[in-house]
Amino acid sequence: MLSDTEAKELLSFLTLETRPDVKGQATEYILGLTGTRDGCRYLQSKPDFIKALLTLTSDPSVAIVKDCYHALINLSADETLHQVLVKDANILPSLFHNLLDPTYMFSDRICTILTNLSRHEKTCKNVFRVLQEEGIGLPKIVEVLCTEDYNKKASLHYLGPLLSNLTQLPETRQFVLDRERCVVQRLLPYTQYEASTVKRGGIVGTLRNCCFDYANHEWLLSDAVDILPFLLLPLAGPEELSEEENEGLPVDLQYLPEDKTREEDPDIRKMLIETLLLLTATRVGRQILKRKNVYPIMREFHKCEKEPQVISACEKLVQVLISDEPDTGMENLMELDIPEDIELKFRDMDAKEEEQIGKEALMRAEADKNNLEVPRS
Repeated sequence: MLSDTEAKELLSFLTLETRPDVKGQATEYILGLTGTRDGCRYLQSKPDFIKALLTLTSDPSVAIVKDCYHALINLSADETLHQVLVKDANILPSLFHNLLDPTYMFSDRICTILTNLSRHEKTCKNVFRVLQEEGIGLPKIVEVLCTEDYNKKASLHYLGPLLSNLTQLPETRQFVLDRERCVVQRLLPYTQYEASTVKRGGIVGTLRNCCFDYANHEWLLSDAVDILPFLLLPLAGPEELSEEENEGLPVDLQYLPEDKTREEDPDIRKMLIETLLLLTATRVGRQILKRKNVYPIMREFHKCEKEPQVISACEKLVQVLISDEPDTGMENLMELDIPEDIELKFRDMDAKEEEQIGKEALMRAEADKNNLEVPRS
């Protein structure tokens, strides 16, 4: 790493006034440094370098600005630098204001940095606080997210994961689930947003996080929101169901065409199922999902799913859908007080299940090589 003298000299080159070729070499060096774990940790104690990178994001040279944002992305990917970035270097106000400039060509890079910084709850709170303090607020983020071509030079798809991260916080969930604002209704169509897996996954993650607030389940499943078709349709395939099964389904899922395809991304499929599972936490949620014939859709889904973790999530949901109702006093699965010894048993069962999933994945990989059929346990 650099000596103190070398670091001081390098920092002196990272200014707007420095000759372009010298400045370019200096930013290239810093970018290289951020590409390694040791380099990132070295800069952890040097917030002046991070401030200099932020200053140079307004440099006239596009190449230099690219290098600076790339370096900031690398730094934000390291959780140990989050507090340095948001507190010591105070990068958030500048990032938010550039992000919302509809002509700014580096907004996608800013989205990535903000998504990295909001991944963990502690720094997510900082991101949320600055968002409010700068007079931007969640309404503006949702407006930009839902406005196609808001910025013709940037897609802004990573606003989806950013919003998903922000829904870790009760304040954001409260905003999304505000019954007067209709925010959740604006987000629902994006569960089938074909232009971007990133944006689609961010919206599904947002809906899943909001479903942890079980007090809103009945409203979400009511005609006022009608969340169920938006969660089920990406999981439904072209399989023919019986007349009786079709008639019990939400209208949007009845008699689907032969070319109907399922969500292609396994992580999104898993999140969709987890959201449905959360909606079964209350008696009213379970009753609605059973009445709306969710089971036949998941039965057919299970037949063609190949990803072990998605299969596991599907089986947990199916188990709830086909089981009898819990005893009186245990209707809300999120409020159950589980004894410590039972909780330990559940954890042990989950660990064994993960181990089994890993073994099955290896067996399937080997079978694919040899064109063999592997039975699923």
